[in-house]
Amino acid sequence: MPNDTINNAIKKASTSNENYEEITYEGYGPNGVAVIVQASTDNKNRTAADVRHVFDKAGGNLGTTGCVSYMFNKKGVIVIEKETTSMSEDDLMMLALDAGAEDFSSEDEIYEITTDPADFSAVREKLEEAGLEFLEAEVQMVPTTTVKLDEKGTEKMERLIERLEDLDDVANIYHNWEE
Repeated sequence: MPNDTINNAIKKASTSNENYEEITYEGYGPNGVAVIVQASTDNKNRTAADVRHVFDKAGGNLGTTGCVSYMFNKKGVIVIEKETTSMSEDDLMMLALDAGAEDFSSEDEIYEITTDPADFSAVREKLEEAGLEFLEAEVQMVPTTTVKLDEKGTEKMERLIERLEDLDDVANIYHNWEE
């Protein structure tokens, strides 16, 4: 490949004025599972067509803005593996709640701490100062209700999520499917 071609490509990429937009798509997956897709794109038309196509292929349909978002709350979620901490459950719970966490739950192998999005950074920093390592720590959309699926519905939902994840513009996928 000639050097001029390479240099022109580098110049074009470095002076590019592409504007990326954050877009949220809402829809229904198989058996009425609520799905929120957050994307970052430089071409809204292409991304909307791609997302709509994936929903159609998986037995769902893309909805309008607000059609499922009311079923979710924006929350900070911090997940800690039990085996990575030497703190007792009570000590960890008190540390998290004192830092401003809204809720603390203990499941089989993890602790899950939820916060208001405004308090997320403060709670995360307090837990980091205590030397805790996180399996997951981010602000996400948490469903208020969940939907159970049969075997066929589960296969369709897995296919929907997999195909959405394969799209380059998709950043996050939230759903109320009880896995």
